[in-house]
This record gives sequence, structure tokens and C-alpha cells, in this order.
Amino acid sequence: MSSPPNPPSRPPYANYQLQIYAQSLLSGDNYRVPTTTDPNKLEAQAREAMDPQGFGYVHGGAGEQATMHANRLAFRQWKLVPRMLRRTAPRELRVGLFGRTYDSPVLMAPVGVQKAYHPDGEAGVAAACAALGVPFVYSTAASTSIEEVAAAADKAYVDSDDYPGEGARAPRWFQLYRPRDDAITKSLLDRAKKAGCGVLVVTLDTFTLSWRPEDLDTGYLPFLKGTGCQLGFSDPVFRSRYKAESGGEEVEDNVLGASRAWIGEVFSGDGHRWEDLKELREMWGDGPILLKGICCVEDAVRARECGMDGIVVSNHGGRQLDGAVPSLEVLPEIVDAVGKDMAVLFDSGIRTGADVMKALALGARAVLVGRPVIYGLGIAGEEGARHVLAGLLADLDQSMGLAGVKSVKELNRGMLRRVNYGGDIKSSL
Repeated sequence: MSSPPNPPSRPPYANYQLQIYAQSLLSGDNYRVPTTTDPNKLEAQAREAMDPQGFGYVHGGAGEQATMHANRLAFRQWKLVPRMLRRTAPRELRVGLFGRTYDSPVLMAPVGVQKAYHPDGEAGVAAACAALGVPFVYSTAASTSIEEVAAAADKAYVDSDDYPGEGARAPRWFQLYRPRDDAITKSLLDRAKKAGCGVLVVTLDTFTLSWRPEDLDTGYLPFLKGTGCQLGFSDPVFRSRYKAESGGEEVEDNVLGASRAWIGEVFSGDGHRWEDLKELREMWGDGPILLKGICCVEDAVRARECGMDGIVVSNHGGRQLDGAVPSLEVLPEIVDAVGKDMAVLFDSGIRTGADVMKALALGARAVLVGRPVIYGLGIAGEEGARHVLAGLLADLDQSMGLAGVKSVKELNRGMLRRVNYGGDIKSSL
């Protein structure tokens, strides 16, 4: 895959802090940013602005949320050691992944049911990502069809002052919850490729939903009413199969019935096997495949042996197995085991530019961010999502400079010190 056309010499977020101050000066005392720039206040602002059930669904974790809090504690136990008297401008944030150069090491994590958080949904977040050159990972549990999201992202990409070029396609990947039916799986993968998704991310840890008190206490599961089922509802193979099995009903005739059928396909209650990856490779073809949800060295090694191109070290942001090990805790040992042979990406707990630096210094080639951007979406739609993303990237850029780092390639474990505070913390998640 080629790099984006005419990549900007200075990315659109490089001077974002100055842009905010300048806009405030021009607008006067009434100026307000779309969302707070404080990651520890973002959650509270989203809680106030969003529908309670929608907020609970994205905010909630499994069980008592011990894994969610452990993810943040893990980051706080690693400290950066800044270096002085170094030239650090302009910073180089670009990274190479699978034959393509991306403008930063940050990707938008696959988050489902985004219309439950704001009507702009996936199309709004994808457009926000495209305007900043951030790869958008489309979720199998999306509330907007992949074709609609691709069109919105490409329009924003072409219209951006920083990424001109008629016919250019915004960077995007596809995340798969693998259905039980191979014909449906193949149809989804074919549509993803046609929509311009160059990398396949296979999520392994969500073949069934965990015990999530915030959703259980309100009886909220968006899929039951069709939200998050749009990829399936728009798929010709699933539609044909449902019509045959329901006695001639179309999806639109019985949304509740179709929702149950789709949920049964992708959240079957039983995981696939390692041996099934061979079939998946044949269906996807030559494009890169990553396995998401790896927290064990043995599983990382097995992924390499099965010919996977990469893994995402992730515990699903604490949303699946409560009490699981923090993702950052196992990242270094997994990188040591397979990092020279395959791409190791990181997910779960990223909130700040310093967090991104720490994950990269511990060996991740790129990171995925989820909840903060969705909070931005819930507060102010597409504009809010873009503001949160731009702020994270600007924070990363500035933090690198303050640490004496000019390029993400310079980040390494020698820049970190570990401090064990013990106990537990509760912070914005």
C-alpha cells in the first residue's frame, strides 16, 4: 500500500495548542473548546452530556472494573526520564506499518454502536480521523454500514487542507468478530476490502459478552434493537440467509428477530480455534492480519507460528475479563518474544500523549485509542471526536519535545523508570 498523497510537512495537530489560544483571543470571553482538554475531566463531561444508557455502555467495564483501573495504574507506574539540550523540532511522528507510512502512531480503536453515543456515529468519527490522517478501524458491531463510513471518511480526507487529492482514500482497517458461518464471513471480508480496508484486525476476546453491571442494571443491550447490527443487516449473504430461515421475512420486517440472528452469528458464546486461522487467511488473501486480545506470551508465539502479521496486546479496555492482567504489564515480555518477527500494537488505557510515548518505549509500534474519542463524540459529535484526537496528538508531539525526543523511533525502555505505588487508583477511564 502506498503512503497518503502529498503528506503535510507539519501535521494538522502540530500547533493545535496555539490554535486554541488564538481562537480564544479572536472570539472573546465566550470561547469554549468543544470538549475539555483535561483527560481526567472528559469522562465527567461525557456523563453529563450523553444519554445515560449510551454513556454506561461505553464507560462500563466488566465486573467491579478492576481491570479498567489496573490499566491506568500500569501507565502511572512507568515514568519518563526527560533529556535536555537536544534538538527536537520538528518532531517526526510518522510510522511505517505493513508497507504504508502513517502520520502518527495513533489509530482509532474499533468501537461499536457509535450511534448510541451520538447521531454522527461512525461516519462522524471516521471523518474526524480522516481529517487528521488517523487510521479508522471499522467495527463489526458498527451502527452504520461500512460503505457509508468509507464514503464519509474519503470526503473528509479529500476536503482536508492537509491531504488534498481527488480520489484519495482515507486510511482504514477492518475489525472482525468472526461469524459462525464462513459464507457470511467471506462476504464481510470482501466488502471490507472493496471499501478500502487494507488491514484485518481479528478480535479474539469477545465471542460472548462479559458480566457488565452498568448495562445489566439498566437492561441495556443496543444490539437487541438493531443498533450495532448494521454491517450484518446490510450484508447480502446474511440477508438472504435470514430470509430463508425466517420463512420469507426481510430484515426490516422483524428487526428484533434479525437482531437476535445477527447476535447469534458474531457472539456465539464459543471461541474459534487456532486451526481456523488458516481458513481466515485464505478468505482475506494477501493483506495483513492482526490478532487483537493477546495478553499471553504463549499466545503471541502461537500467532507468529500461525503466520499472522501482527498482534494487538489488549484486554479490551477492561470490558471483558475482570481481574485480567493490565495490557501494559505484559507488553514488554510479548515484544521480547515476537517483536522482531511481527508487528506488536497496543490497546487499553491510552489517555494522554505521555501514555502513547510509554507504550511505544516499551516496544509497541503503534497504539489504539477508544473511550476518549467516543466521549468526545458523545459530547459534541464529529467536532468533539476530532478535538479529542487532535488534542491527544498535539499532547504527544509536545511531550516528545519536552522529553528531548525528536522522533518516535528514538523511544526505548532506557527512557523509562518503574515506580511501584502499590494499591489501586480510580482515574478517568
